[in-house]
Amino acid sequence: MAAAEEDESLPPRLTHLFEVSKQLLDEVEGTSEPSGSRAVQEKVMQGLFLLQTASEMLSQLDLFSQNEDLEEIASTDLKYMMVPAFQGAFTMKQVSPSKRLDHLQWAREHFLNYLTRCRNYHVAEFELPKTKNYSAENNTASSSMAQPNLVAMASQRQAKIERYRQKKEMERRLSALKSAVESGEADDEHVREYYLLHLRRWIGISLEELDSIDQEIKILREKDSSQEASTSRSSDQARPPMRPFILTRNAAQAKVFGAGYPSLATMTVNEWYDQHRNLGVLPDQGIAKTTSGGSAASGTGRAGCTGPALLHLTSTDWTDGNQTTT
Repeated sequence: MAAAEEDESLPPRLTHLFEVSKQLLDEVEGTSEPSGSRAVQEKVMQGLFLLQTASEMLSQLDLFSQNEDLEEIASTDLKYMMVPAFQGAFTMKQVSPSKRLDHLQWAREHFLNYLTRCRNYHVAEFELPKTKNYSAENNTASSSMAQPNLVAMASQRQAKIERYRQKKEMERRLSALKSAVESGEADDEHVREYYLLHLRRWIGISLEELDSIDQEIKILREKDSSQEASTSRSSDQARPPMRPFILTRNAAQAKVFGAGYPSLATMTVNEWYDQHRNLGVLPDQGIAKTTSGGSAASGTGRAGCTGPALLHLTSTDWTDGNQTTT
């Protein structure tokens, strides 16, 4: 693909799309109106539409090829490399809480596309951000916070300071070149310097935006996880407790315990017997009985009781020491 020598060699519509979208972005970023206002959001949507159309046209024209070097791109074509960066900037301006996570992910993709292209063309020296694995980060968040990498933090801080210094210097130089380039009085060398400065400026902006996007995505994902956990706990608390029940061996036992299980046995037969013997309300208490072997049973009357069987009684089963039997 041969790069266009003059801006007029490209379809006029591409130049118009780029310039109008750039003007809209300047207006959105410079306005004092709330970002959620209707006027601002209309400009955001219009800018995104124009840039999407421009991006499709650039793909059809194959204006930027991986087989080219930066020097092979015409000076007036360099500005079109900023289209993905502008798309990311407009996407970040969208206001919709329910779609915020989607907007962040789309903006991240646009900024990464821009940085990757600049990296491939060696526009500037910088490190591409690593691909984030947010699910893995959530699992290791506590350990990462407990043992921060101080060397990496210091390196990142120094890189931010350096980018800020370069940004101020580029803005000063861009201001000096702007009038000459926009009026058409600048030669090709100054035009090329002007657009290269813009590209490098947007590299710094994209890196900063990616850092902010990653932090916000992490916060939103942690918020969603905590809400899901809270919802799960509330559903468990709202669940009614299970009613205790008794499994009986036969129909006779079912009649003793009653349909619907109105009450449950609270003591063993031995415990019940001891309690009533101490109260002196057993009908045969003090009367010796002769067993089949001719020996007298003990006064406890508990011969033949084995194991802590359960007995179901109600307050009417025994009245004034009289036994009611079935």
